[in-house]
Amino acid sequence: MELKGRTALITGSAKGLGKSTAMLLARQGCNIVLNYVNSESEALQLKDEIEQLGVSATALRADISVPEQVEQLAEQAEAAYGGIDILINNAGPFIRERRVFLEYEREEIVGLLNGNLLGVMLLDHRVLPGMRSRKWGRIIHFGFGHAGEARAWPHRAVYAAAKTGLVSFTKTLAVEEAAHGITVNMVCPGDIRGVNKEKSIEDVQWQIDDESPRGRPGTGEDVARAIGFLCDSKSDFITGNILDVTGGLDPIKRTLKG
Repeated sequence: MELKGRTALITGSAKGLGKSTAMLLARQGCNIVLNYVNSESEALQLKDEIEQLGVSATALRADISVPEQVEQLAEQAEAAYGGIDILINNAGPFIRERRVFLEYEREEIVGLLNGNLLGVMLLDHRVLPGMRSRKWGRIIHFGFGHAGEARAWPHRAVYAAAKTGLVSFTKTLAVEEAAHGITVNMVCPGDIRGVNKEKSIEDVQWQIDDESPRGRPGTGEDVARAIGFLCDSKSDFITGNILDVTGGLDPIKRTLKG
């Protein structure tokens, strides 16, 4: 098990892509700190599943869009395991309803920016000293397909602004922390929805998705495998990258057509 003895904190990991990532890293030997806001029962069930793999797991409630709760999450995680080696910033609010910017409420704008950008930066800032002291760390940010191009995305103005800001932060932090043995990368999933976020590649291998250039739906395993590779100890020369895991789909163009 490549990552045996490491500890990974995965935000928003009771369900969906975070859950798939948690299971993959647990199978590689990681102790797992799960994070949830409203999905306590799912988080506790996942904790039990992970522990059956022979590693330790704990589930902590915290809303990443609230700075005080970010600090509390980091403190509790470090108290439980002595430090965080891998930070997966999966949590991030998203409003699927299509609206122009002027139709957003002020509270929605603040929540989207805090949850997708500020909360991520604050959590990184909190765990970095420990990673530096151990001279090893892996930080993964989540974006969206083609986020690195910072194109216009009508009806997604706030979310897109937060994530493209995170692109710049990812690249900057990668340069600043490289000498300390810490890599920082961004994984950008395609339009992976619903139950597919927790499915394996084998589950959908023969399903047809006419909208995907690859021809099949994307899954949680597709994203988790990319993250697992970036967390590998021998991936220390790979940092500051924005990795699309989309099957060739361009979600912005598709949204504009629809």
